[in-house]
Amino acid sequence: MVSSRPSDYDGGSVDFDERATVKGPELGIKGWLRWFWRQLTSMRVALLLLLMLAIATIPGSLFPQRGADPNGVALWQQDNPDLFKVLDAFPLQMFDVYGSVWFSSIYLLLFISLVGCVLPRLAQHWKALRSAPPKTPARLTRMAGFSSTEVTNENASDAEKLEFAQAAVARGEQLLKKQGYRTVIEERTFRGRTEVSVSAERGYARETGNLVFHIGLLGVLVAIGVNGAFNFHGQKVLIEGEAAMVNALIDYDTATSGTYFDENSLEAWGMRLDNLEIDYVTPEDANQNAVGQVLEHRAFVTMFPADGAEPKEELVRVNHPLRFASSSIYLLANGYAPVITIHNAEGKIVHQEPVVFIPQDTNMTSLGIIKVSDGMPEQLGLRGFFYPTKAELDTGALTSSYPDLNDPVLTLDVFEGDLGINEGIPQSVYALDTSEMEQLTGRAVDKDSLELTLGETVDLPNGLGTISMDSVPRYVGFDVLTNPAQTWILVSALAATAGLIGSIFVPRRRMWVKAIPNASGVTFEYAALARGDDPTLERAVEDFKTSHREEL
Repeated sequence: MVSSRPSDYDGGSVDFDERATVKGPELGIKGWLRWFWRQLTSMRVALLLLLMLAIATIPGSLFPQRGADPNGVALWQQDNPDLFKVLDAFPLQMFDVYGSVWFSSIYLLLFISLVGCVLPRLAQHWKALRSAPPKTPARLTRMAGFSSTEVTNENASDAEKLEFAQAAVARGEQLLKKQGYRTVIEERTFRGRTEVSVSAERGYARETGNLVFHIGLLGVLVAIGVNGAFNFHGQKVLIEGEAAMVNALIDYDTATSGTYFDENSLEAWGMRLDNLEIDYVTPEDANQNAVGQVLEHRAFVTMFPADGAEPKEELVRVNHPLRFASSSIYLLANGYAPVITIHNAEGKIVHQEPVVFIPQDTNMTSLGIIKVSDGMPEQLGLRGFFYPTKAELDTGALTSSYPDLNDPVLTLDVFEGDLGINEGIPQSVYALDTSEMEQLTGRAVDKDSLELTLGETVDLPNGLGTISMDSVPRYVGFDVLTNPAQTWILVSALAATAGLIGSIFVPRRRMWVKAIPNASGVTFEYAALARGDDPTLERAVEDFKTSHREEL
C-alpha cells in the first residue's frame, strides 16, 4: 500500500512539547515603535488620556498656583515649609500644575493621539468620497426592508422589457439623487437573465461630522494651549470720578498671565468710571417681597484710545462686556467707597482717600479696612462696617435696610500696634491682622465703636487725632481679559458641536433598486443596508418603493 503522506512527514521523532512551541519573530526597534504608535493612536487610549487630563486638573484646584495666586503660594510655603519643598520639587510641581512636565506630557500625548486618529481616517474618508458606490448584491433578499413588485406585460418583447427596465432604473436613480444619494447604474447577466440595477449610497456626512468633531477638538486643545501661554487677566477697582486707569501691568490691582505673555504686548488705552447707576426694586413697587433687589447695573465709562483719538463714552453692563481694542471688559463687583480723612494729633493729614468696603449682604452692609502706617505714634488699623441705609435691630446692633444711599453711617473699631506690613509677606488690603495690635474701641474692650455720618468728624481714642467721612462714591470692580485665541476656541467648539450632531443624527445607508425582465414582465426588487443603527431604514425603503411606483 502506497502512503499518501509527504516525504518529510515526522511521525513522532520530535517531542510534542517542542513541536507545539511556536516562536514569533523578534519585533526589533521598528516593530516596537510601530506597536507603540498603534496603541497611542487607538480610540481607547485617546479616551483614557482625556480622562487622565481631567483628573490631572484636580491638584490645580487643591493647591494655589503661581500663575493665578502667587500670594497664596507664599503663604502656603510659610505655613508648611517642609511639605512645600516636597510638593514643589520635580516631578510633583503641585504649585505649577498646568506647566508641569507630567501635565504637559498628558496634554501632548492626547494631542498626538487625536492627530494619529484623525489623519488616517481623513485619508480613508477622502478615498471613499471619490470612489463609486458598491455593486448591487446578487441576492437582495438578505437585505433589510426587502420587497418586490412586478409590472406585467406578456405581449412585450424581450427588448421592450429590457428597455422598460433601463428606463425605470434610470428614473429610480433620479429619485435617489434628489434624496442625496451617490449612485451608479449597473447592467449584468446573472443565470442567463439580464438585470439592471442602481446602487446608491449616502450618509458620508456622518463620517465627515465625526472627523469635524475630532478636528474641532484638536482645534480647542491647540487654542487653549495658545491662550494659556499668551493670555492676560487683570482686575481693577475704579471709583466714580477718580483718575482713569491705563492698560498697563503696574496699574492693575491683581493680574495673572500666561507663561509666554509679554507685558509690552498690552495695547495702551485708558478707562475712567464716570457713573454707576443701579436700579432697585423700591418699596413703592408692587412686589414687596423683592424690595432692594437689583434690576440692572449700568457703568458709564470713558475710554481713551491709544492713538490719541477722541475719548469715547461707553456702557458696561452685567453679562454685556465692553469690547475695546483686543480686550474684553466685564463688570463684576460693585459697592461703596467712603472717602475717609484722618488727621493726627498735630492736625496733619495722614490718610485721605476712598476706602473700598466689601458688601456682606443684599442690602449692601459692607466691611472695610483702613491701614495707617505713617504719621501716628504707632501704626493704626481700623475695621468697620458701612450701612447705606441705617437701621437698628432689636438687639441694638446696626444693619442696612436698603442698598441705596439713603441714611449712610460708618462704624469703626480702632487698633493700634504692628500691622505686620514690614515682614515682607504680601497682605490683602481687605484683611487686618490684629495679632500684634491693641484694640482701642469696640465691644471686645467695652468701648463704643466710632460712628460717623456723612460729613461728620469725630475724635480718635487716646487723643490720636480725628477722622471724618467726606463723601460716599460708588466703585466697580472690572475684569479685563485679553485672550488671543478666544475666537479660535469658539470656532473650534462650534465646529466640534456641529460635527458631533452630524455624526449622531445623519444615517449611513445604502439602497438598491433592481429590475429583472422575465417571461411575464419586469420584476422590481428594493432593499437597503445600514451602517450602524438606523431604525427608519425599512420605512425609507417602503417610502422610496411607493414613490418609484408612482413614477412608473
